[in-house]
Amino acid sequence: MQHPVRRTGPAPVIRDQLLHVLRAALTEVGFPEPAGGVALDLPKQREHGDWSTNIALQVAKPAGVAPRVAAERLATAIRAAAPPAVEQVDVAGPGFLNFRVAPSAWHQVLRAVVERGERWGRAEALGGQRINLEFVSANPTGPLHAGGGRWVAVGDALANLLAAQGGVVHREYYLNDAGSQLDAFGASLLARYEAREPPDDGYQGDYLIEMAQRMRAELGDGVTQEQAREWGYLDAVSQLRADLARIGVQFDTWFSERTLHERGDVAAVLEELSAQHVVFEEDGATWLRTSAHGDSRDRVLVKSDGSTTYLCNDLAYHRDKLARGWEHLIDIWGADHHGQVKSLQAGLAALGAPGEPEVVLGQLVKIMKGGKPVRLSRRAGDVISLADILDVVDPDVCRLTFLLQSIDTAQTFDLDIVTAQSMENPVYYVQYAHARIASIARRAAVAGIERRPILETNLAPLRHERELDLLRALEQYPDVVAEAATLRAPHRVTTWVRDFAARFHGFYRDCRVLTDDAALTQARLWLAESCRLGLSNALDLLGVGAPDVMERGDAHLDEPDAGAP
Repeated sequence: MQHPVRRTGPAPVIRDQLLHVLRAALTEVGFPEPAGGVALDLPKQREHGDWSTNIALQVAKPAGVAPRVAAERLATAIRAAAPPAVEQVDVAGPGFLNFRVAPSAWHQVLRAVVERGERWGRAEALGGQRINLEFVSANPTGPLHAGGGRWVAVGDALANLLAAQGGVVHREYYLNDAGSQLDAFGASLLARYEAREPPDDGYQGDYLIEMAQRMRAELGDGVTQEQAREWGYLDAVSQLRADLARIGVQFDTWFSERTLHERGDVAAVLEELSAQHVVFEEDGATWLRTSAHGDSRDRVLVKSDGSTTYLCNDLAYHRDKLARGWEHLIDIWGADHHGQVKSLQAGLAALGAPGEPEVVLGQLVKIMKGGKPVRLSRRAGDVISLADILDVVDPDVCRLTFLLQSIDTAQTFDLDIVTAQSMENPVYYVQYAHARIASIARRAAVAGIERRPILETNLAPLRHERELDLLRALEQYPDVVAEAATLRAPHRVTTWVRDFAARFHGFYRDCRVLTDDAALTQARLWLAESCRLGLSNALDLLGVGAPDVMERGDAHLDEPDAGAP
């Protein structure tokens, strides 16, 4: 169950003004407002204006007129009112209204960005809702594989987005430390410790050799399989924490599955479900009537051998999350777990928590090296870990690469391309834009040019298409953040960042900032500052750095002329 995020608070200023203009025009000509409200869209082709609406097509039939006639009447009413934000309104096609915004109106966006500062794009739409976000949660049987980096980047960015919309977000890692996989892991580690090959059904990764060497150095001789399992478990968790720290992610809670059994939480949830009369016995097993809550069939909770299933343990775990006071639960899972979603939700519905948890399903990552896919199973001998990538790729490059696409699409992470052509990775292109902005401020200081207070600055000189293009993008940014949070889609912010960087590079190429015209210089210095705020805010949500200086090899990426064609 998604909880939509609706933008609240200051701006985007232009769109809101245009909506007011349209509603006033509807009233003026006597047309009813559509039940779904008035919608504004960005034209696909720039020459069609800054905003577009199909409102005339919606109201034409109830008004008893042709769409084109309705559009002409609305356009006439808008022109007569002469709203300051509207420079031109045209009727196009079967009845679309296209708006061109006056340059002076876009200047309001600049002032709003500067006024809001680091809060630009943030809102309180979620009203302090307490959200538990569980992501990654790989088994503690070795290093986090490279494909897990996608869950790291997406989960952390989503947490940032929800917090930016007023949520109280808690990052949680679930340690599957009570299953048979730890026994297989312990047996495999002990085999490496004793210079033997691991069991066929064990873990074959070479990382176990290094782990066994560390274990021998710490524990000495005579290690038992149980000792190997427990030492290896703690060592794996320690490595997970270290790898996550390298990419800038920290979890608020590391929850142990063992806790559920030791405290009796699993037994308690079975007792509660039994009291609800939603369990039954069949073939020596205990079943949950999940089909009564929308699942395709009933599911086993306790096997005939007395062991509990993943579903049973997960129900106890999510019940614990709710008991801790979290109002909404979000889990990020791989798409290969899609069959478990409805079962878990059905079980929680039986426990009185319908709609929980919300599960975001993501496609896995194909890691390529040398033109061939790399196997990612920890039980395989050829494992590329997230740490391996971070040894040769900057964490910012790693994060942004994983955030380039929607999580529900398959992704290919080519190690050869990322490592050999790092400077061509989009993150450098984006960070370069921020560094250019910082270079403008430095060169202004060297030239003795002080930026005057914004309220004393005349922004009228900002009329160049490159300048207005930047302000259009800044206007859209709060809606981009709200939509990215609602859709659980951090890649939308990544797309905005890449587009905005391209717009700034175009501005930098075509518009000199430090000029002989003092008024133009002051206006463009404030435009650059608003761009810095927008870009740094967006990068912060993605967990990517916004450097003031960049280098390529031994060469600084600081041009001699600040914003010179």
